[in-house]
Order: sequence, then C-alpha cells, then structure tokens
Amino acid sequence: MTAFPIELPVEHSGILRVATYNIHKGVQGLGPARRLEIHNLGLAVEQLDADIVCLQEVRKMNHKEAAYFKRWPRVPQAEYLAPEGYASVYRTNAYTRHGEHGNALLTRWPVVGHQHEDISDHRFEQRGLLHVEVKVHGRLVHAIVVHLGLVPGSRIRQVQQLQRFIEREVPPRAPLVVAGDFNDWGLQIKRMLAGFGLHEYDDAPQPFTYPARLPVVQLDHVYVRGLTPMGLHVPRGRVWWRMSDHLPLIAEFRL
Repeated sequence: MTAFPIELPVEHSGILRVATYNIHKGVQGLGPARRLEIHNLGLAVEQLDADIVCLQEVRKMNHKEAAYFKRWPRVPQAEYLAPEGYASVYRTNAYTRHGEHGNALLTRWPVVGHQHEDISDHRFEQRGLLHVEVKVHGRLVHAIVVHLGLVPGSRIRQVQQLQRFIEREVPPRAPLVVAGDFNDWGLQIKRMLAGFGLHEYDDAPQPFTYPARLPVVQLDHVYVRGLTPMGLHVPRGRVWWRMSDHLPLIAEFRL
C-alpha cells in the first residue's frame, strides 16, 4: 500500500471541497516499461477527502491494456476509483480502437441528475463536458467537468460552447463549479471565464500542476460562480508524480 504524506483540513459544515485530477487513464510510462497506477490512484482519490472529485482521462474500458496488465480492474475506472459511500458518474468523450475514455465525477453527496455534451472542435480530438447536479447541505450545486483541446483556437470555441451550455442548463443564481484540465498555458481562458462570472481562488501563488514531476504551469483549475473561494492546495512529492503526468488540485469554497 502506498503512503500519502499530506495533511488535509477536517471537513466543516458549509464548506465545499472540490478536487480535479487528470489521471492519465490509470497508466504511466510507455511501451513495455509502462506501469499500472489505477490501484494507487484509488488510494489517492480517497486521501483527497473531497466532496466532489472531477476526473479526466478516465477509461471505461480498454481491451488491450486489460489483456496486458494482470491486475486490471474488472469494473470501469470511475466506479473503481469511487471511495466507499461515493456515487460515480461517467460519460465517454473519445472512442478508440481498443476502448473508450472520458470525464467522471465522484461525490459523497446525492446526485440529482447528469448529462453530457460533445464539445469536439475537429476530428483529431474528441472532447466533451460532463454536467452533474449534486445536492450539498440541502442546496443544489451544478458541477461541470471539462477537458479542453490542445489547439488554442479550439479551446476558445469550446469555452464559448461552455458558456452557451451554462446559459441554457444552469439557473443564473445556482452555485456552479467548472473544473478540469483546461490545457491553457496562458490567461486567455481565465479572462474568458471571468467574462461570464466564473472565478478561482487568486490570493496565493499560482498552484502549478503540470508536469507532475517538475510542475511549471497550472493546466488544472476549479472555477466557481455563486460560491466564495477559500483556498487551493496541490499535493507534492514522489508518491504523487508517479501516478499521473498531472498533480491533483484541491479547492475549498464556502457555500
């Protein structure tokens, strides 16, 4: 069993704790040297102790990897990673020769509803957003998990599509969380999101999340509307950078 040497705040009433994590499909490395990390990731997700965990690059299935690794889980990764007592919601973004992968949301609070929208911008990248309604402390919170494209122009159009989706599906006064891998090395996406009321915690040094071994940029974000940002935390250390090419980002908000 892998140890996770981090201290995390105790849960408080009225505090919403959200984590986002690109898990790199549960496998690290290339070729014969690649290793299965999904079991360690299961322990890691539990240690995050988040009310809502937003995951990207989650495999529903992959026949090739399942045949290669003897300990490949028998259930989809989202279901496998959900700690005891958590609900899991998964929707596929990309279909490949050997399987499919997408976004997932895990939560210790009741799921009221969920939906998926394709936000692919061109035929070389299959992308989508996952919208989940969660009832937290008796309040309905909307959470959207995203994984934006690698092409700058695509990301701009995907954020525009995200804005249209929010205007159509999320009531203006409802608490809203938008979290995931934004793949943006600058501030353009941040400014676009601020233009329609989405902000993140900014009262601390920027929490770099990529690449995990020596992070130099923040690709992962948790933006909110209708909630008060309280802080951000990025776990560090070898035990974390071995599991994925991204580090997880943990954010806390006051309801």
